[in-house]
Amino acid sequence: MNKKDSSGAPRWNLSSIYESFDGDDFKKDMEEMNKLKSELNNLLTSNLFSTDFPQWVFSYIEKSNKLQSISSSLYAYVYAAYSVNTVNSQLINQISYIENQFIDIEQINLKFSTAFSQVVTNNPQSLTDLYTSYPQLKDYSYIFAETVELNKHNMKPELEELADQLNLSGAESFSRLQEQIISTLLDSETGKTFNQLRNDAYDKDRAVRKESFNKEIKFLESMSVPLTACLNSIKGTTITLNKRRLWQSALDKALAQSRISQKTLTALIESIESSIPLWQEYLAIKAKLLFPQEKNPKLAFYDLFAPLQDNSGSEKAQTESILSKKWSFEEAKDYIIERFSTFSLELGNFAKNAFDNNWIDAEIRSGKVGGAYCMDFPKQKVSRVLSNFTGSFSDITTLAHELGHAYHFYCIKDRDYELAQYPMTLAETASNFAETIVQKGIISSITGFERISMIELHLQDCCQVLIDILSRFYFERAVFEKRQDGELSSEEFCNLMLDAQKKAYGTLSEYHPYMWALKSHYYSTSLDFYNFPYAFGMLFSAGLYARYKKEGQGFAEAYKLLLSETGRLSCEEVCQKAGFDIETKDFWLSGIETLKAEINELKAYAKKLKQS
Repeated sequence: MNKKDSSGAPRWNLSSIYESFDGDDFKKDMEEMNKLKSELNNLLTSNLFSTDFPQWVFSYIEKSNKLQSISSSLYAYVYAAYSVNTVNSQLINQISYIENQFIDIEQINLKFSTAFSQVVTNNPQSLTDLYTSYPQLKDYSYIFAETVELNKHNMKPELEELADQLNLSGAESFSRLQEQIISTLLDSETGKTFNQLRNDAYDKDRAVRKESFNKEIKFLESMSVPLTACLNSIKGTTITLNKRRLWQSALDKALAQSRISQKTLTALIESIESSIPLWQEYLAIKAKLLFPQEKNPKLAFYDLFAPLQDNSGSEKAQTESILSKKWSFEEAKDYIIERFSTFSLELGNFAKNAFDNNWIDAEIRSGKVGGAYCMDFPKQKVSRVLSNFTGSFSDITTLAHELGHAYHFYCIKDRDYELAQYPMTLAETASNFAETIVQKGIISSITGFERISMIELHLQDCCQVLIDILSRFYFERAVFEKRQDGELSSEEFCNLMLDAQKKAYGTLSEYHPYMWALKSHYYSTSLDFYNFPYAFGMLFSAGLYARYKKEGQGFAEAYKLLLSETGRLSCEEVCQKAGFDIETKDFWLSGIETLKAEINELKAYAKKLKQS
C-alpha cells in the first residue's frame, strides 16, 4: 500500500502495523483483547476489591492500559483502511465488530468507575493508601478525580450498554453514511471527485472557483434528504442521552471532554468575537487586492481561499513563487523536514522518518474520505497521516499540521495508555504549533510579493480557525437549541448555517448554506462542539511560539516535556506550566494581537498598489 500517483502523492504502508486482517499478528491481538476483557471482568468480581483496594486498583490499571492500547490499535488499523476505501463492506463489518468490543470494554470501565468512585467518595483515605502502596499512581491523581466526577453522569450499567449497542446501528451508522455520501460524489462532466471540486477553492481563476462552488452546492442539495436525516439522528440521540446522563447541555459535556472550565471557554469566545472587526478589515483588504477594478469589492465564500496575484507582469515571479507553483510531494517532504529542523533536529528527523517509512496517504481518489487526519496506534507507538495532496502550498501546511499531531503522540507514547489520552484542545495546540513553524519561518525568509502572499495565506488560515470556527460554534449551539423541539428540515439547517456565517463573517457577498452537510465534525457521535478546540489550539500555540522566539532552540526540550504532560492534567494546569492564565480574556487577545502587524503590512501593500 505504498503506491504513488502521477504527482508523487503516496499511499501509506499499514503492513508494518499489522500484516493484514488475516495475518497472525492481527488475529493474535484480537485474541489478546478478548483474553484481557475476561481477566478484567474476573478482577472486577473478585474479593480483592474489598480486601486490598490498592492492589485491586493497580491490577486494574495495568490490565486496562494493555487492553485499551491493543483495542485502540486494532480499531485505528481498520478505520485507516476503511477511510481510503469507504465502500468496502468487509471493512465496514470489521469496524462494526471492533466497535462491539468497545461496548464490552466500556462496560468494564463503567463497572470500575462506579466501584472506584463509591470507595473514594465514602473513604477519602483510600486514595492516600493507594499512593502509599503504589507511588507511581500519583500520576493518575487528576484522572482519578475526573473519574469520580464523570461517574455522576453515568446511567445504570444496563442502560449504558443498551445505549452503546443502539448507537452502533443508529447514530454511528448515520455518521458513516455521511462519510460515504461525500467520499463517493463524482462530477460526471469533469471526472472530479467532490473533494477535488472543493480543492478548486484555491484556484487563481474566479470563474473556476465559482463554477466548482456552485456544483458543490448542487451536489449537497441533491443529497440533503439523507444528510438531514443523518444530522437529525445524531444530534437527537445526543440530546436524549445527555438528559438521561444529567448533563445540562451538550456544551457542558464538551467542556468536560476538553478538560477546560466554562470560564476559559467564555474568555476564548468573547476574545474571538472582539476580533471580528479586525477580520472584517482583513477580508476587505483581500477583496481590494483580488478585485482592484471594482469600486466596492466583496469576497464571496468561494473567494476565501483564493491566492493573491502578482500584477507586476513578471512571469518568473508567478512560476517560481512558493505559493503559486505546483509542488511535488517530494518537494513538500523536503520543505517540511527543513523547516521542522530549524526548531529542533529531533522534530526534523521525526518528520523524515514519517515520510521515509510511508506513514502518509496523500493521494486523492474515489472512495477516500476528504480532509486530513492523524491516527495513532498506541501498541505499536507510531502514527499514520491522511491528507488529500494537490500540490498547493496550503497542502504543505496541512501536512505540517497533521505531523504536529503525530509528534505530539511521539512525545507521550511511552506513558501508560491512560496518561497519553489528551483532550482535543491540547491536541490542536501541537498541530498548530507545527504549522506555525512552517509558516512563520518562510515569512521571515522572503520579500516582496512573495512575502505578502505568504502573510495573506497565514491570515487566511487564522481567519478560518477563528472566524469560521466561531460560525461553526454558533451553528452547533443553535442546532442543539432547536433540535430539542423536534427534527429540523434541510432548509432550517441551511438557515441556521447562514445566520451563523453572517454573524461571524458579516461582510461576504455570498455564503455557504450547506456547510453543515459536508463537515464530518458535526456527525461525530462521541464529541460535540468539534470546533472551539481549534481556536484554543491556535491561540495557545501562538503563545508558545512567542516563548520559543524569546528563548530560542532551548525551548524545544521544554516544549517536548509540556506535550508529554498533556494527558494527565487539565488544560488550565498544562497552560500554567507554560506560564499562561487561560481563564482570562487578556491571554487570548494577546494571541490575536500578534496578527495585527501582518494585517497592517497587508494593508500598507494594498495602499501602495493603489497609489502606483
